[in-house]
Amino acid sequence: MFRYAVLLGGLLAAPAMAATIDGTNVAFDRIGEGFVRPVEALALPGDGRLLVVEKTGTVRFLENGRPGGVFLDLSDKVSDGNEQGLLGLAFDPQFATSGLFYVNYTDADGDTQIVRFAAGDGAADPASGEVLLSIDQPEGNHNGGWIGFGPDGMLYVGTGDGGGGGDQHGEIGNGQDRNALLGKILRIDPKGSPYAIPAGNPFANGGGAPEVFLYGLRNPWRNTFDGNLLYIADVGQNAWEEIDVVDVTRDTGANLGWRTMEGRDCYPEGTMCVQGGMVMPNHVYGHDAGCSITGGIVYRGQALPDLDGRYFFADYCTGVIEGLRYDNGEATALVNTGESLGTVTAFGTDAAGEMLVVTDDGLVFRMVPAR
Repeated sequence: MFRYAVLLGGLLAAPAMAATIDGTNVAFDRIGEGFVRPVEALALPGDGRLLVVEKTGTVRFLENGRPGGVFLDLSDKVSDGNEQGLLGLAFDPQFATSGLFYVNYTDADGDTQIVRFAAGDGAADPASGEVLLSIDQPEGNHNGGWIGFGPDGMLYVGTGDGGGGGDQHGEIGNGQDRNALLGKILRIDPKGSPYAIPAGNPFANGGGAPEVFLYGLRNPWRNTFDGNLLYIADVGQNAWEEIDVVDVTRDTGANLGWRTMEGRDCYPEGTMCVQGGMVMPNHVYGHDAGCSITGGIVYRGQALPDLDGRYFFADYCTGVIEGLRYDNGEATALVNTGESLGTVTAFGTDAAGEMLVVTDDGLVFRMVPAR
């Protein structure tokens, strides 16, 4: 059901979606529009203003409901065809003093670049860019793109399996090849030169690429930390979308299954496989209910206390916000009776910890109590 309301901050009057999630009535107020293929929304640390990351290579402030000043412009360096582009941004946990942040993008050759920049006075210094890690990409899809800091202060990077279909590169596929950087969650220490390998990485002393932290992923699209728990939304191939929840203090080196498994089934469908040692997903849904998962956040805001600790996600095709509770290894799906927000590409949080949702057609929403 649509309703009309004045948006927070007095920006503009616009329709907002209403929904009932886990028995709580909420609304999704549209607080921004006009962005070009946004893939992330987040607050500038210590400042509070909202930033929107555009796939085409620009990071802009959200000002009066529209794209505003430019924080970073990499449009001359980024290839944004297919699933490529500027795909992730993470601020140093000590950004207030260091001024450092990190981005994940595909360059003119389509290869992944993890780059460190410095910022000051509310804008990045484009000349400060330093490449930490480059990863060859054989195809234009399945780039992953998420980048984020964990509770240990290390930088985590999500990579897809190299693209095409069915993890077709390499004898066993990139997902199961522990020496490949594709199809993985990587963990590096960005305080090195250009980075260091954390001593606790599972293959720091051999058996795989030292940067690899978790393996067996197809295309992790938007991940999030909640304390020691890392929620990974992995886009499926033919039948299943999945969510994996791992404890980064305990589950180092976990094999999440792809391409031996898709969801909880052997891949390809109908084949037999050896599942021993693989970590099964905590939640799956079939392609009768969607086509491509968009990972979200664990809600820790103040406006909706009854939803504290719920993990929210969406499907790119349905646009309906979904969620689950995760307790002691068990995931329970939530009920959402709301309508579609459109082609949801990412979630984020504002300076107050309230949930943001962005869509491929340039809209930014904030979840608020129903009024």
